[in-house]
Amino acid sequence: MAYRLSEINAAVRRDPVGFMEACDRDYQGKVARAADMICENMRKSPVVLLSGPSGSGKTTTAEKLSQELERRGVHTHAVSMDDYFLRPDSAGVPHTPDGMVDYESPELMDLKLLDEHFAKLTRGEWILVPKFEFARQMRNDSRGRPLKLGPDEVAIFEGIHALNTKLTSRHPDATRLYISARSDIVDDDGTVVFKRTWLRLTRRAVRDYNFRGTDVCGTLELWANVRRGEKLYISPYRDTAHIKFDTALAYETPVMASYAKPIMAAVPEENQRRHELLELVRAFERFEPIDPKLTPAGSLIHEFIG
Repeated sequence: MAYRLSEINAAVRRDPVGFMEACDRDYQGKVARAADMICENMRKSPVVLLSGPSGSGKTTTAEKLSQELERRGVHTHAVSMDDYFLRPDSAGVPHTPDGMVDYESPELMDLKLLDEHFAKLTRGEWILVPKFEFARQMRNDSRGRPLKLGPDEVAIFEGIHALNTKLTSRHPDATRLYISARSDIVDDDGTVVFKRTWLRLTRRAVRDYNFRGTDVCGTLELWANVRRGEKLYISPYRDTAHIKFDTALAYETPVMASYAKPIMAAVPEENQRRHELLELVRAFERFEPIDPKLTPAGSLIHEFIG
């Protein structure tokens, strides 16, 4: 799928608020269709697996799914699979070719514990959801939370490795969802003017800058390994999903420009990827801007801009 630049700019000039509301209704429709499938399948399994690459909007989509299911009388429990990380100094943790801990690998997850928890939840038994403290790089069981699912309850496990067959092959009845920002933005002649990967990089760079104290240079240092991990560990399993949907919003680039352009343009000249960032900044200039203050309160992009 692709959005047309001319149509986006025309919609922004005509009625930016109405344009954003229409885009959000379309996104909410995708969430509703996913909720339909979860409701149909929950008698087989109360476990929902939500996967997608970095910057796809997994956290917000999980929250929107929870809200939609609650409206239907289904109580939901969101579980971040990040809490199932192993200690980086554990025996057997994977490493990248340059000898660093491979934080993108599913082998850094406690797959055995996840498998056990999926099975127990399906049988209606109690589990203790762990809590991983990133500052200390270890789990703290004293901060774990007990969880048991009733007849009208589901658990949404959200994480980049949620569809990995090392997990799903033993739990084939779990509902599987895959999301990503999958739309390019094109000119009227079909030329791509804003790549889908640029949107995810923008989301991540803005989020890292706003919430994680990381500048764009820091994001770029990690991005190559993130992309390598996606190709190895995430994309190969997307077609196993029951539902796949696109989280790219047509109004997103005109809003994100206000945040992304200044932090990207400030990247030092010696940075090897500065030329690509400047190309991205120039692409932003082709969009009619939208004042971020007009962004709907429930918009997915608040996950990145705050």
